Amino acid sequence: MTYLLSPLDIAFYGILVSAISFLIIFFMTPYLIKYLNKKGRVVVDYHKPGKPNVPRPAGPVLLIGIVISEILLYFLILDVKIISVLLTTIIAFIVGYIDDMKTMPGWFKPAALILAAVPIIIIGSHGNYLGLIFDNAFIPILYILLILFIIPIVGNTINSIDVFNGVATGFIIITMIPLLVSVTVFGNTNVLLMGLPLLFGSIALYQYHKFPSKIFLGDSGTLLLGSMYASLSIVGNSEIIGLIALLPAVMNSFLFLSSVKKIVEHREVKTRPVTICSDFRLVASKDKSAPATLVRLILAKGPLSEQEIIVRIFILAIFSSILAFISIAIQYSFMMGKISL
Repeated sequence: MTYLLSPLDIAFYGILVSAISFLIIFFMTPYLIKYLNKKGRVVVDYHKPGKPNVPRPAGPVLLIGIVISEILLYFLILDVKIISVLLTTIIAFIVGYIDDMKTMPGWFKPAALILAAVPIIIIGSHGNYLGLIFDNAFIPILYILLILFIIPIVGNTINSIDVFNGVATGFIIITMIPLLVSVTVFGNTNVLLMGLPLLFGSIALYQYHKFPSKIFLGDSGTLLLGSMYASLSIVGNSEIIGLIALLPAVMNSFLFLSSVKKIVEHREVKTRPVTICSDFRLVASKDKSAPATLVRLILAKGPLSEQEIIVRIFILAIFSSILAFISIAIQYSFMMGKISL
């Protein structure tokens, strides 16, 4: 059973779960940073002078803030979709945390993330229609297969774009906005409430993850972000809108896979797509065997600093999010009968 929420309920619950997620993550992260430093769980930031050690992973604190917020939300609105999103998020975190603790082969994360899609299917939080821009496609069986692909693909897409300070959290913050607008416009206000802890949790963590990073996400953090984003788009019937917003990250994954021609970890690639200059600016590799990536394309015109690359990635995210907003407007106009084919 789910409750029919009034606008006042939506506003109050939204502020409550957003504040809880933000405050828990914002105030717990410094303690996690100290703990990780004390335990020596650090990695080298090769893009900085002196190559400083940065603690990793931030996934656990991100999970705690989101889980507490979502559990509270469940008891407030009793929507079983929350359980499916929460289970998907937790499984994705566990998959990433295993990879954080022990180096796993390249196939591990995509294959293991299929398990993260299972709760959505078993609980039945998905629909039978794939929401297109001008119509809906009734594909009940095919839709289940798509879900098994969507979660691993989006999870690993966010993981693959996490190459510089603050990029993954900043990217999610930007692209969550059109996704939340989409689910709201098309009447999925419960999904809006489910998505707010992810948005505000990412905003809180960004304060420590942004340049220069005080903590790195690790695979547990990136897979959590990507898989929860994907699950929200599925239960909110906004898969296409979510995909459009993620286009730069999707393009990055496509470029990498098409050039490497197999599923591998970035650390397994022998020839790096970019190299570091003596002034710590980055330049695109001229080696033909180097994989193609979004960053390598950005650097095609010449070397840039890490901060300049980060800004360009965020500009691309803003541009793709604008395209997502245009798609929402077209879809809404079509539904209201203002556009006919």
